[in-house]
Amino acid sequence: MKKFRDLNTYFKLLLLIISTSVLFFLLYVALYIYTNKQEHHVYKSTQEQYANEVSSIIQLNSKTLVSTLVDITFWDELVKFTKTKDKKWYDVFIASQFESYEADYLGVYGIDNQFITKTSNAKIKTIDFIPKEVLTRLYKSKMTRFYIKIPEGVVEVFGATIHPSDDPKKNKSKPSGYFFMVRLLDQNFCKNLDNISSSNVRLVALNNTTNIQKDVLESDVKLLDYKNTAIANIVFKRPFNLHYQNTKEILIILILVSLINVFIYLYFSRKWIYKPLKTITDVLETGNEMAIKDLQKEPGEFGYIGNLFEENSNQRKQLELSKEKAEESDKLKSSFLANLSHEIRTPMNAIVGFSDLLNEPNLSEDSKSEYLKIIKNCGINLVSIIEDLIEMSKIDSKQIVPNISSVDLDACIAELYETLKVTIPVDKDLELYFVKNESPIPPGNILTDVIKLKEVIVNLISNAIKYTEKGQIIFSYQINEKEKTIVFAVKDTGLGIDEENLKVIFDRFRRIEDEFSAQLSGLGLGLAISKAYVEMLGGKISVSSQIKQGSVFTFTIPLVYDETSPILNQNTSLKKVNKSNYETILVAEDDNINFLLMKKILQLKKYKVIRAANGHEAVDMCRENPDIHLVFMDIKMPVLNGFEAFKIINSFNPKLPVIAQTAYASVEDFDKIMKHGFKAYISKPLDKEKIYELIDSVFHNS
Repeated sequence: MKKFRDLNTYFKLLLLIISTSVLFFLLYVALYIYTNKQEHHVYKSTQEQYANEVSSIIQLNSKTLVSTLVDITFWDELVKFTKTKDKKWYDVFIASQFESYEADYLGVYGIDNQFITKTSNAKIKTIDFIPKEVLTRLYKSKMTRFYIKIPEGVVEVFGATIHPSDDPKKNKSKPSGYFFMVRLLDQNFCKNLDNISSSNVRLVALNNTTNIQKDVLESDVKLLDYKNTAIANIVFKRPFNLHYQNTKEILIILILVSLINVFIYLYFSRKWIYKPLKTITDVLETGNEMAIKDLQKEPGEFGYIGNLFEENSNQRKQLELSKEKAEESDKLKSSFLANLSHEIRTPMNAIVGFSDLLNEPNLSEDSKSEYLKIIKNCGINLVSIIEDLIEMSKIDSKQIVPNISSVDLDACIAELYETLKVTIPVDKDLELYFVKNESPIPPGNILTDVIKLKEVIVNLISNAIKYTEKGQIIFSYQINEKEKTIVFAVKDTGLGIDEENLKVIFDRFRRIEDEFSAQLSGLGLGLAISKAYVEMLGGKISVSSQIKQGSVFTFTIPLVYDETSPILNQNTSLKKVNKSNYETILVAEDDNINFLLMKKILQLKKYKVIRAANGHEAVDMCRENPDIHLVFMDIKMPVLNGFEAFKIINSFNPKLPVIAQTAYASVEDFDKIMKHGFKAYISKPLDKEKIYELIDSVFHNS
């Protein structure tokens, strides 16, 4: 005891840990031995119970057939049949009840051991397979049950001698014949035993050995033939969930941990403080990443400190990367804003400048017409720029969804081709070719969003025209029935795209910066919108290119045939109005400038124009003035909006045609307007010719 008190604290602690570890080690070993014996005892007793259960199941499974066999074989009529062999009687009283016997084969033999007749289902086609030796033995034993192999597999045979009904015990009379019931031990047989025994049952050959598993209960039933020789085994397997494997594993781990703990403490006790602190000092002084890795390997708080150092290092790297991305984003934003400013200022400069020139008093009519044409084209360019920005914003906010409809693809492509062919500038030595589909679409349409499909094709071909000075542009599409896709391709002989720009060609606000591209207008959103549309339709888009040789843009959409019958949608009933030069048109518009423009356009055709400044006035004027022939309804108005006003007007004058006009211009807005029952839809900025076409369609002008 005195020597123990003389030891320093470190050795006292060390001795205490070793003593405790040895004590726990002995305890764990004792628990492991006890657990192992207990597991063996439980498994053995459960296995014995399982074997008894399987034996009982086999006996019970055969009980029905045995009872049926006993009932049939002491029957006067059956005794008579063995002598008369009356097939008609057999069919009526035996064969007709075959399905109720739960057997696959019935066989009748005479007392002379000769086969008389049989009944079987499709499972057993073999005839007269009962050995003659069995009949000889059966004459003495009166009843038998055995297994035998036939071409269809292993069968279970139940046989009994035939006696009169006054001899149920078969000891008063001699046998008159033999009756056999047979069932095939097939998958259905095993499946039935599966359900009864809650086990996995299968029929195996004698030489087929199975590995004994501690977590599985297994019982084999030998199938004996009439010579008492085994011909096969029925193997029953059931999971043995009551085992101690996890407990033993935990005990083994605890034993190992107890042993390892002693050695670890002896080996690392002097290093748990000095080495980590030295490593921390190294990290703080030099920022050495290898030192951080070494510190992370240390246990406890030092490892946690190492993780903090690593997180700090990663955050610093992430901040540097974010800084670089932010700088790149700022450059991209600045470039985009500069480009946007240029693209907007260019047409605005022309609009303001030529509008000012129109005020010149001595301006000729030709110059005035030229200036107005320039102002109109610049306005169209401005609308296109704004629509691209709005469309990209809607794509980002997921406000756009595909509007799937039935499309005649051949007609759609042919129409696009004719439209785009005339857009090629006359000063370019350029031809647009359309390669027709080699695999024609079966009669009928496909299902897709035709608006978005056209937008993608127009964007790709317009870009090809823009960046190709001479040569050819080939547009084609092919049907891939195997992959269920439609493959579109636009190939040009233009400038081509280098490897660096190919990586970002579909990114928004990206344009190829070179001497030629600088001369062209655009925000760099066309390909980004096209990519978003293609993916929205369920397809993919890609590009391949070589400098000065041209580019090939390829995209796919799913091939889905329209298998429905075409249905004609008619949302409104038109009010037929006789042609007149003075029809009354109500313009519901709250903005004075917009009303003035609409008024001037309509008065050019000598229509009588009246105005409603809000939705409520429009309702009152339609109610009080039955001579109104047509209404142009702005959607966004005070008091009552266009939808609310139209609903009220339609309730008392459903035949009055109403055309919606609004600054909203998306496909979703169009669908919403048409579903409300409007006759037509026109978006701002207003197109004079389109307005006239809509009016003519209502008034049936020739």
